[in-house]
Amino acid sequence: MSNKGSSYYAVIFTSQQTETIEGYDDMAQTMENLAKQQPGYIGIESARSEIGITVSYWKNIEAIKNWKANLDHQMAQKLGRKQWYAWYKVRICKVEREYEFNM
Repeated sequence: MSNKGSSYYAVIFTSQQTETIEGYDDMAQTMENLAKQQPGYIGIESARSEIGITVSYWKNIEAIKNWKANLDHQMAQKLGRKQWYAWYKVRICKVEREYEFNM
């Protein structure tokens, strides 16, 4: 994931799952595939242990608003609140600079 030379946005989704996770992995994969098709999508990174953190990257705020308004995404959000998440938090941040180390 790289968008060198210009700023972009990160949506940080932090969550704790309930004990009911049936169907979660399939929905998560479906949402990732759908997000990749959205204008302004740059990439995604995810990790899960006791809590899960998924960061999606977008070219601008408008792209994030459009993703949030996507009807399939809204349906997944409702299911998440109903059965998969004990809690979650969303943060939207502007990324001004990035750098990395690769061995």
